[in-house]
Amino acid sequence: MSIVNDIRTAFSRRDNALNQLLLLNVLVFVFLVLMKAIMYLSGTLAYYPNVLRQFALPSDMPSLLRHPWTLLTYAFTHEGPFHILFNLLNLYWFGALIREYLGDRRLVSLYVLGALTGAALFLLGFNLIPTLQRYAEAGVPLLGASAAVTAVIMAAATLLPDYTFMLFLLGAVRIKYIAAVVILLSVLAINQGNPGGGLAHIGGALIGFLFVKQLQAGRDLGRPVQAVGDFFVRLVTGRPNLRVTHRNASAAPAAPVAKKGAPTQPGQDEIDLILDKISHSGYESLSKEEKQKLFRASQK
Repeated sequence: MSIVNDIRTAFSRRDNALNQLLLLNVLVFVFLVLMKAIMYLSGTLAYYPNVLRQFALPSDMPSLLRHPWTLLTYAFTHEGPFHILFNLLNLYWFGALIREYLGDRRLVSLYVLGALTGAALFLLGFNLIPTLQRYAEAGVPLLGASAAVTAVIMAAATLLPDYTFMLFLLGAVRIKYIAAVVILLSVLAINQGNPGGGLAHIGGALIGFLFVKQLQAGRDLGRPVQAVGDFFVRLVTGRPNLRVTHRNASAAPAAPVAKKGAPTQPGQDEIDLILDKISHSGYESLSKEEKQKLFRASQK
């Protein structure tokens, strides 16, 4: 089928992280919708919570020990159409910025770290805060990509605070204000019937902010996530890392080679030209290369 081929093609590309994250969320959503419909028609709908339990993050520790994979799968799990719609729209808009400036691998790392940090704050809150322990005792789970998406939103706002989005009825709004509203709504959710979601969003926002600040300081918090991902890719594909060496026939000393993954820093003249272009034509007029140079300059 062409749909299956399209999905296979989407996941075979190495530079397609944003679409892959979006597609994973959609595939899990479609699977759960189909399962629920089948179980309803077959009269076994009462067992649907058992299916959902394999994806949603439980709030009590005994259930978590039996389902440890839910620390990550919950961030791809939605039940309501509006829930997944808003999450995926935000992931698409803000994830495109992270992908453009920081690359595909860091977008995936940020998504995973946002999910894990959101899960950690959710579990700590429900098991250590007395007023929230009743939710854990009732077995209230956590599901949805909101924590991971909030991490992406906060990272984009930290990286490009004055970047503007055109919002319906509001016009041009800087994303730092969008991020501030997201955090405010997360805090409000804590005492508005969704404390687990609010805590998870705050966890995602914290790691999104720290991710960019540490990256600007020369430390990539996503390296462990990338290493684990590379391990599983090698495990599945069976392809080891290849190292190619070349024998130099001449006795002349080799020319110095730039360290892999460390692009040269742009000169001050280049930065001045980019800043002049921003003042005349706006930030959005910059090319991808110019934006990357501006980001590298901020890491000096």
